[in-house]
Amino acid sequence: MPDSIAARSPAVLDAAAAAALVGSYAPVSAIAAQKDIGHIDPHLAKFISLSPICFVATADAAGKQDVTPRGDPPGSFKVIDAHTVAIPDRPGNNRLDTLKNLLENPEIALIFLMPGTNETARLAGTARLSVDPELLAAMAVQGKAPKCAIVVSVRQAYFHCAKALLRSRLWTGEYAQPRDFMPSLSRVVVDQLGLAMSEEDKARREAALEANYRDGLWAHPGT
Repeated sequence: MPDSIAARSPAVLDAAAAAALVGSYAPVSAIAAQKDIGHIDPHLAKFISLSPICFVATADAAGKQDVTPRGDPPGSFKVIDAHTVAIPDRPGNNRLDTLKNLLENPEIALIFLMPGTNETARLAGTARLSVDPELLAAMAVQGKAPKCAIVVSVRQAYFHCAKALLRSRLWTGEYAQPRDFMPSLSRVVVDQLGLAMSEEDKARREAALEANYRDGLWAHPGT
């Protein structure tokens, strides 16, 4: 493990102590308390329309949560009106964690990022699935429309300050690691699942993954 603290379980607060800790923070500033405008204004609309990546948070009926990144060329995330945004559902591994969660629980939260910009845009609301042909056609990339879209009715909308991205130096490359700092994803999964595979089989899996990355970004290979 990378940190010696992992050798033991950290001490945690009970409910009363945790409540006291939260209560000890300084009061929220007036601007921060009011910055949730509850709709998509022209500033948020412009940011979302130019954003190439969004993180989507959902939960199932029991409250078990999932967060997934969604990436696309700018313009793929559609601002329909001041209270509605649509996210294309592109080909993936077919776990369908997000879609299955939304069948049980429509609550959703989104964070949009803009490369080179340290502020982010945050939305939250409820979501439904759409196969509206006109909407899906407007989301097509390389002639491939998504199978469906996630249409979000927005109740919370605001910009988030730059501190997290400044601390992480996300866009500077300062903390970037060389690609070989870890094995390929294919080999990591083989190790994690304890699969018995020859080096030849592992190489074939790696080649298949790279082919999927190359040919399956907007449609599954062969479709």
